[in-house]
Amino acid sequence: MEFFVATFSMIYQFGDAFAFLVISCAGLAVIFGMMGVINLAHGEFIMCGAYVTAATARAGVPLPLAMLCGALAAAILGMVLERTIMRHLYHRPLDSIIATWGVSLIATQGVLILLGPTMQGIGTPLGGMAVGDRSYSIYRLVLFAAAIGLLASLYVLFYRTRFGVIARATIQKPAMAKALGVDTRRVYGLTFGLGAGLAGLAGGLYAPTMTMVPTMGATFIVESFVTVVVGGADIFVGAAPAAAILALIKAALTAWYGQLFGQIGLLIAVIVVIRIMPGGLSALVKRWQK
Repeated sequence: MEFFVATFSMIYQFGDAFAFLVISCAGLAVIFGMMGVINLAHGEFIMCGAYVTAATARAGVPLPLAMLCGALAAAILGMVLERTIMRHLYHRPLDSIIATWGVSLIATQGVLILLGPTMQGIGTPLGGMAVGDRSYSIYRLVLFAAAIGLLASLYVLFYRTRFGVIARATIQKPAMAKALGVDTRRVYGLTFGLGAGLAGLAGGLYAPTMTMVPTMGATFIVESFVTVVVGGADIFVGAAPAAAILALIKAALTAWYGQLFGQIGLLIAVIVVIRIMPGGLSALVKRWQK
């Protein structure tokens, strides 16, 4: 019985870590992995989604719909940011880093001034379940299923729809796409908005599990970048295996030595991957396919 409980606990922690890495990095992977824009305001889009989700849920909106409202609000803000600022900074990576960092600071301090240092949150739904002498949140299992569904949805969107084909063509060969009649500015705006919306969805999904504070996005951003860097340029080939490997490392070290060692393990894994495989796991997978 003790072996079963320990095994279940390990699998549960792995699923929880995997879901967190996938959900938190999806928006960053679209913006950074596909567009090459290092978005340091990623955490603030997550914060936006969480705040809107909590506010609408407390207003009586069903939680799933409140999460969609959070994602939509972040997507709209992302498209506004792309049109007003980011559109002028493509192919200027250092400038885009500074601009998004400035947006991050403005958003964090603006929320702090307008809404205060904390906001009333919402309770975690679905309750818990007992395995042995330990209790586990059922909602964490829902998050794992949501991560799998998110990966599948992104694959279908970018590889099985007209928008996906146009978006990939525009980002890879913008001059050719424009010559063929594609409105590249519109595609860039929609893609950036999609990435921001996915970040807002991450905030909405994790809003029931976190304290609502203006700096809550910082909880996500480090592990988001870690996952994207380890996964490599192709988010669909690299994101899932990167999240699985990093989740296994984090779950194992957390179970054996504590949360601090789990975070240290993630950073060491990034250093090793960058040193051995500068192109990330997606480059390795594509090399095997050849």
